Amino acid sequence: MGPGPQIEDYGLLSDQRGSAQVRRDGSIDWLCMPRFDSAAVFTRLLGTDQHGLWQIAPATLMDGATDPASGRQYVGNTMVLRTTWNCVTGTAVVDDFMVPGGGSPRLVRIVTGLSGTVPMRSLLRARPDYGRTVPRITTFGRRHAIDLPDEHGARLWLDADTSTRVDGADLIADFTIAERETVTFGLCWREGIDSPPPSPIDDALLGFTLGFWEAWAARCTYSGPDREAVIRSLLTLGALIYNPTGAIVAAPTTSLPEEIGGVRNYDYRYGWLRDGALTAGVLRKYGYHREALAWAIWAAQASHNETGRRQIMFGVGGETDLPELELDWLPGYEGSTPVRIGNAAADQLQVDIYGELAMEFYELAQVESRWTRRIGAALVALAEELEQVWRLPDSGIWEIRGPERHFTHSKVMAWVTFDRAVRTIEAGHADGPLERWRTLRATIHTEACENAFDDDLNSFTQSYGSKELDASLLHALLSGFLPPDDKRVIGTIEAVQRELGTDDGFVLRYHTAGDDVGLDGFPGDEGRFLICTGWLAEALAMIGRPDDARTVLDSLLAIRTGLGLLAEEYEPRTGRQLGNFPQAFSHVGHLGATAAISSLGACSTTRLAGAES
Repeated sequence: MGPGPQIEDYGLLSDQRGSAQVRRDGSIDWLCMPRFDSAAVFTRLLGTDQHGLWQIAPATLMDGATDPASGRQYVGNTMVLRTTWNCVTGTAVVDDFMVPGGGSPRLVRIVTGLSGTVPMRSLLRARPDYGRTVPRITTFGRRHAIDLPDEHGARLWLDADTSTRVDGADLIADFTIAERETVTFGLCWREGIDSPPPSPIDDALLGFTLGFWEAWAARCTYSGPDREAVIRSLLTLGALIYNPTGAIVAAPTTSLPEEIGGVRNYDYRYGWLRDGALTAGVLRKYGYHREALAWAIWAAQASHNETGRRQIMFGVGGETDLPELELDWLPGYEGSTPVRIGNAAADQLQVDIYGELAMEFYELAQVESRWTRRIGAALVALAEELEQVWRLPDSGIWEIRGPERHFTHSKVMAWVTFDRAVRTIEAGHADGPLERWRTLRATIHTEACENAFDDDLNSFTQSYGSKELDASLLHALLSGFLPPDDKRVIGTIEAVQRELGTDDGFVLRYHTAGDDVGLDGFPGDEGRFLICTGWLAEALAMIGRPDDARTVLDSLLAIRTGLGLLAEEYEPRTGRQLGNFPQAFSHVGHLGATAAISSLGACSTTRLAGAES
């Protein structure tokens, strides 16, 4: 099957319910159906060939010959991924997509001959439950049913308009594609074992999927520089929406490492309130009010908690129980273990989520007048809960697994919550203890300025009384906590850029401790955390330095994959992307910075190609 892939070798497929990752060699190495957080049936991404994959490629490539020339791109402004194979005997393309909308989730792969003839092969090796199970396959003519170890007795159904044979627990098809011919494969998830899905209507499904995403992209209201890059980031965020509820996942993968061979490997296939708020915020800025509102309704309903402490993440259906487990049968991406599913951070106290929610609820209420009172009530509920916990140390935005602290970012976000609640009550859109919250807002502001600002550093610091810096301070100061021309704001931005900025134009979250256990509770280092680079660009724009902001943003744009995707982090020494992929945070950083620079009238003409060579 060739050498192991790099994270940036993959392309994302999504139907706004589940997701797949397609490797450059035509192999789908990750597939979660019917939901983003379903157990993967192809898990080669975190294991070996034996943990499940589905490759469609020229037979010579799969037999070990030199790779034919290939290229990939998304078709227009869609999530349909097209791979072109230029072989000695001819040229063929493979269109891969997941069908959005209702009905049974379906992954479709269409092979089309462009010229000559190309011998092709499809090898489907389903290994459900993250590669642990060898399934039973039942054949019904040209249809094959793959049993899943699911409590509902679900099956995957493979349809193909070419002969497919069973080889052990694999499904293999060898065929030759000629000019103007097509061969279509469809893999459908279906609950129950007695009701096969309808046979696919291939051309209609492709046309529908292309039209769906083109229409979605056309709703973008941005017309400034780098629009192509903006559209691709928006499409990536749109692909991370779980349409049935409005939830937004942080990323569609688990356990892709922040350091190759390291232990910082987590499951991001859930709806974080923080990540969702930031994602909904940039979607709203670019015209996607409907998606932002759907997320806000989901977030308010899923996270309502009468106990006085709000959970910070949920399953995409609103599930609260997300136990963290280690899958010891998987060797991990390039030996990076453990491989984890679930996320123990769900039980942490993270005070900043109140502010993230309050900020987006407030902004959404400004553009969705029909929902003003309902959003106002949600804001008041946030402030009422926060009164009980804002003084406590917490695990912060980075979800540290070391000792809790009084993180500056968390305290500023507490201030944001009461500030937005006060403004909402003052505008007559909600009822609440106005004077008490005005006083509390002032108390938090004074305390943070006294305990978190270091005169020697001329900067706010990571936590009360510390000397460490943290890139989350940039985001905190984008909240309106202080005016942009305040010397403390400027000093903090300059300090973060100086102390956490890197020679290659990026920004670290904070300083790690190498082989020692750091403040986050783990040994090891990590790459450049990409949303932080976006925050720096946005902060520089905020204080009136658009040229500097543009330089920082260009560093971020320059490392996008040929498909326009960004992982969580970047390692400049090897030129590799790290962490779960693609990452909503990173695309949020790109879009937030672009909007900020555009609002200042910056006119860069930077253009980046949208196709791979």
